Amino acid sequence: MTDKRLYHVNGDLVPASEATISVDDRGFRYGDAAFETMRAYGGTIFAWDRHCERLERTCESLSLEHGLSNDDLHARIDKTLAANELSDAYVRLSITRGVQPGKLTPQPDVDPTVVIYVSPLPRGGLEGKSVWDKPATVQSVETKRIPTEALPAAAKTHNYLNGILARAELQHGDVSADEALMLDCAGHIAEGATSNVFFVQDGVLHTPSLEGDVLPGITREIVLEEAADAGIETQTGSYEGDRLYQATEAFLTNRTWELRPIATLDGYSIGGGPMTAQLRRHYAERVEARCYRGADSTEIR
Repeated sequence: MTDKRLYHVNGDLVPASEATISVDDRGFRYGDAAFETMRAYGGTIFAWDRHCERLERTCESLSLEHGLSNDDLHARIDKTLAANELSDAYVRLSITRGVQPGKLTPQPDVDPTVVIYVSPLPRGGLEGKSVWDKPATVQSVETKRIPTEALPAAAKTHNYLNGILARAELQHGDVSADEALMLDCAGHIAEGATSNVFFVQDGVLHTPSLEGDVLPGITREIVLEEAADAGIETQTGSYEGDRLYQATEAFLTNRTWELRPIATLDGYSIGGGPMTAQLRRHYAERVEARCYRGADSTEIR
């Protein structure tokens, strides 16, 4: 990797120390922006088409018509990876509404701000190395997941205050935790601050339904597909907050962690298990096939 990390800002590669946007940018002023967190494996953006679809849904929620094609965005990511000499990496793409007059009401004419930054992550797939050192310690928090009627759960925007408040609670607890578990306003399990939640009970894999206040994680979606292919019975639903304490296995999913077992929740030992291990293996096999073996797939650009 180069000595200086390079960011891609509005069409130009610039050193990280010089990567700036205007203080009048609406992404800075109001969190008026969409983003996607991705992983590059062997130079391939895993599940690229799915990320594009979710980004499009987020922009529709924001009424943000940025006018950029998926091919244009992909080319910018490729350029950023190449400039930083990275093939296995964390990738974040942000699109803001750009600079507009300092009023809350967005204007229809948009000159978007587009920022891409990358950082190294270990190789994935069957020969991969996990980015986490150990299973997660999870703590329930008082901060509730914002209801989708107030802020669409399916939208990945720069307004991450909900998750920030949940993680901030962890800093005041007696136990050092890796993730905060949020419930919805009715007391049902929603998600982690940056993760979706799965658990196993009586041989069935459970995860909160997207009918609730849950972000439709792409890793979550792929895990459910792999479970179906493996003949694992799955159920999505609405679960009381204490349901996880009864689980025989539990894990978190997000793009960076992939599948991360939950060691403890609120001091209760859970851990991974055979189903978690099986799904982690299937996920690694999918990454291997799509990204390192060059398999033909709609998940590759």
